[in-house]
Amino acid sequence: MEYQSDIEIAQEAKLEHISTIAEKAGIDAAFVELYGNHKAKIDYRLLSTSTEPDGRLILVTAITPTPAGEGKTTTTVGLADGLSRLGKKALVALREPSLGPVFGVKGGAAGGGFAQVVPMEDINLHFTGDFHAIGAANNLLAALLDNHIHQGNELDIDTRAITWKRCVDMNDRQLRFVVDGLGGRTNGIPREDGYDITVASEIMAVFCLATSVSDLKERLARIIVAYNRSGEPVTAGQLKAAGALTALLKDALKPNLVQTLEHTPAFVHGGPFANIAHGCNSVMATRLALKLGDYAITEAGFGADLGAEKFLDIKCRLAGLKPAAVVIVATVRALKMHGGAPKDQLATPDLEALRAGLPNLLQHVSNITEVYGLPVVVAINAFPTDTPAELTLVEESCRELGVTAVLAEHWARGGAGALRLAEEVIRAAEQPSTFTFSYELDASIEEKLHAIATRIYHADGVDFTSQARAQAEKLTALGFGTLPVCVAKTQYSFSDDATLSGAPRGFRITVRNLKVSAGAGFIVALTGEIMTMPGLPKVPAAERIDVDDEGRIRGLF
Repeated sequence: MEYQSDIEIAQEAKLEHISTIAEKAGIDAAFVELYGNHKAKIDYRLLSTSTEPDGRLILVTAITPTPAGEGKTTTTVGLADGLSRLGKKALVALREPSLGPVFGVKGGAAGGGFAQVVPMEDINLHFTGDFHAIGAANNLLAALLDNHIHQGNELDIDTRAITWKRCVDMNDRQLRFVVDGLGGRTNGIPREDGYDITVASEIMAVFCLATSVSDLKERLARIIVAYNRSGEPVTAGQLKAAGALTALLKDALKPNLVQTLEHTPAFVHGGPFANIAHGCNSVMATRLALKLGDYAITEAGFGADLGAEKFLDIKCRLAGLKPAAVVIVATVRALKMHGGAPKDQLATPDLEALRAGLPNLLQHVSNITEVYGLPVVVAINAFPTDTPAELTLVEESCRELGVTAVLAEHWARGGAGALRLAEEVIRAAEQPSTFTFSYELDASIEEKLHAIATRIYHADGVDFTSQARAQAEKLTALGFGTLPVCVAKTQYSFSDDATLSGAPRGFRITVRNLKVSAGAGFIVALTGEIMTMPGLPKVPAAERIDVDDEGRIRGLF
């Protein structure tokens, strides 16, 4: 069979009208706002009118990422399609892709092969404008802050203690640190400033954790943008910004409905990164999927030490969610890379490299089963180069931990290739579980970070810079010490050193900066060299993207 790219498969698919998908999901037409034929927003008031019991929540996560790829989104979609083929009512809940990775290293993020959400081009590009609304709200708040200072600074804001940055949804290292405001009578106060990528904005986090318009407004008002000369926080509410920000976001807050290639309903909504934010789609979309389906299949970003940890310790805690089971995605190729195999030799059978890389998978599995008390199914995302001996080694290693590993072929076969995975997920979801968090909220900031580092990363402990230790003391004194913590860390390692693959031991985590996201309701801990504004690679994905004379996009993924 001739090879087809993801975008070619998506463009050849015959999509159903989105109103048909909404009807299939059980959504009354009164709650459907059409964005053309294949996209719609769903009015969040549906949540308050539905009396249906919640379905089962299934989290899809993965091993530590490698350039060889793992396939979380593909597996999420394939699993949902597999459940649908078994007669279950399944709905997908995914994050929206950021333009940063779409044009940078990673490319699109709508699944792949015959397990995709569509229309793929729309989802990967402007979609319904949610990210533009979030960026506009972020930058309106920045403009109001600087205008307040320019107009007399009634709140006595210390311009050296401004914490709010501007944002843009693009990888642009040139904007990490800037000086703006040219001074004079009309050009603003000169000061050091900077940009975050939109998915790192606290407004993105607030947007994804909000449960209603009123909750959104209250969270926006709590955002801390600066400190005054007495060291007290200054909030968006004090700048009288919350109403205007909510006005920009009220329509974006409605979850987006699309479909898979097999016409399974899918919500794609919100998109914080998991390495610099909490890495989960919106609470609104997750709750809609739970309310409408027997199974809600959702995904958390990067490896389980990042996305799953934050999904469980932050999102589930704040939203009152309890997963029924967790799927951990792995590939033989990626595990061999964790075991030291070069990227250009991953197609070569290598049991020794696979055996050396397996501890990465097994640590993620044991974290979910032993720390969080949840049932796990391992999905081996199949590649044609996988050998029976390699697959058997993965299955036997998982079996020793009491976990089933399933070969999944959804990339090549869609839902038909995920039937056994779907059967195992149904079985796992019916098992009793004792879901617990990795730390308690009444622990100190330092104790919570120590718990994550030692229990999830398996580090020896945590070191705090003098700045971070002073920030922890100040945040505790301000009353934020009981918030959950969101660790900003490299996605490429359990440690804060991207070069340490596999399941490293004998390392410590260094926390260099702490800041409170008071609107989102968590404390962000920056570790290692992590940055909130990525840069483009030497050869960006943007260089291979083009549009033909008929307006069809090529090279997107």
